[in-house]
Amino acid sequence: MGPAPFLLIAVVFFAQAGQAQGGFGAARPAECGVQEGFRAANKWERAKEPNLQSYCALLASGTAKLVNTGALAKDVPAIADEADKLLPGRAAPSVLKGRALLRLGKASEALVVLSEARTRDDRALDDPVALLAWARANARTGHFEEAAQAYRAALPRTSALAAAERSAASFEAGMVVMAQGPKAVDDAVAMLRQARREAQDSMQTASVVALALALDRSGQKDEARAVLAERVRSDAKPVLADPRVTGALADAGMSSEADALLATALEATDGVAARDAWHRYLEGAAARSAWSEHARAHESAASARPRDPKKERPK
Repeated sequence: MGPAPFLLIAVVFFAQAGQAQGGFGAARPAECGVQEGFRAANKWERAKEPNLQSYCALLASGTAKLVNTGALAKDVPAIADEADKLLPGRAAPSVLKGRALLRLGKASEALVVLSEARTRDDRALDDPVALLAWARANARTGHFEEAAQAYRAALPRTSALAAAERSAASFEAGMVVMAQGPKAVDDAVAMLRQARREAQDSMQTASVVALALALDRSGQKDEARAVLAERVRSDAKPVLADPRVTGALADAGMSSEADALLATALEATDGVAARDAWHRYLEGAAARSAWSEHARAHESAASARPRDPKKERPK
């Protein structure tokens, strides 16, 4: 690759490093760093590593495919492997490959590759984008303690990300931390308040409902009802079924909480549907969760309410 094409790719790559890019923002590898613009790149480093220019170009190309054209994520693992062959042992190719595998729905493989990156460099996952990938890979594979730690570490570092990505990260973090039980629910409340402030559209409604659920679980029932009454005034079912919401729950490994969210949203307007949702929640994996007793109490309360014949389902 000649210097001009490389310069073009690198400019795009480094510009992305300072921008929020919807969940897959680019983090510039330290070995590809620049000072006072691209023309002043580290010449000594390039002299020591003749493959550095090609290596950085490959990482830039892979990142561009992942960030700007997610449909090309399937090409990124091979690009990362090629970069790894040029400069073996560096962490950046593994981080890029792990993010791509996660994007492709291969969470278990992503976890292995991201673990390898951290073995190569204990600071490889310090960047918020890499940390979010690490959190999601752990959450999707059921390693919730590790996921909670990663989300807690990532949230204070997400200021450079787009609002949509920050709110998604806060929502996911709140759901994962809330699943740890009563000892962590206050932290989950704080995370979900943050998600509510920054989210828009369906994700804002989902964040409001999740916040109400967390408040109720923490014993702040009056505030939980007030939060719902202020924002949720219509049928929340279509909103909670939005792909952005279900995707965020999946990223957090919390798809099993979908019925608890739905039940919470419905309690004030449709007791029968809320009771059914709590019942489904308890029939699933959540029956053994830290919040099963809370759900049973709500199911019993909903069952005890007088029934509205207009809302009864036809036999």
